[in-house]
Amino acid sequence: MKKETGKKSHTKAMKNVDEEQQEQEAEAVSAQQKQINESGSVTTHCQGHTIHCLTVIGQIEGHYILPSQNKTTKYEHVIPQIVAVEEDPEIDGLLMLLNTVGGDVEAGLALAELVAGMKKPTVSLVLGGGHSIGVPLAVAAKQSFIAESASMTIHPVRMNGLVLGIPQTLEYFQRMQDRITNFVTQNSNISKERFTTLAMNTQELVMDVGTVLDGPDAVDEGLIDSLGSLSDAMDCLIAMIDREKKKKHKTAQAKKKEK
Repeated sequence: MKKETGKKSHTKAMKNVDEEQQEQEAEAVSAQQKQINESGSVTTHCQGHTIHCLTVIGQIEGHYILPSQNKTTKYEHVIPQIVAVEEDPEIDGLLMLLNTVGGDVEAGLALAELVAGMKKPTVSLVLGGGHSIGVPLAVAAKQSFIAESASMTIHPVRMNGLVLGIPQTLEYFQRMQDRITNFVTQNSNISKERFTTLAMNTQELVMDVGTVLDGPDAVDEGLIDSLGSLSDAMDCLIAMIDREKKKKHKTAQAKKKEK
């Protein structure tokens, strides 16, 4: 009788453990789904690596709220995410997926500067399009990829609405363009002269000035590092994370020897 009672207790305990595990898994899935719904991002755990996936889609919204029918990426939502990724010791790296038509110049540059200033491994992947201010965002990561079917539009700064036709306005436009050009050339392999030439091209776009680069052309121009898909970007990010972990391990060992 005692043995049977012991077996029943053990079986009941095992069931309780299984139920707790299932509840924890369900809560984790629910939290992940909530994160996707609220911010369009997700933190994944795979093969001992924790990676935060950030999406930049539609139009990058700046200080003014865009119409409700527009797909937007709100920079005030993205900035805290980037800071959290950099500061969270449990997150190993950042994967940034881009499909954007561009948007607010200063908001886009602010996000690009944050990504470029991160110490953790970062990889960007352009899917569909990385147009206008999406170009600095794409090159801000330590390693950039573009799908073969994707494209990027390079053009000079434009402004709609009422503009004062005075020399100071033209100077302001040029200074803003210089900020974008300098950032892109510092974070990619394209030269300032070539980037300016592509931006000022008048022979390609019917209603605009600039150049559309498809995936292979963006790589050939030195704007993007490699052609690739999601698996290529993930493999690259995981390799970067592993190298970073090895460096930290060696540094820790060296400090121990010094002590």
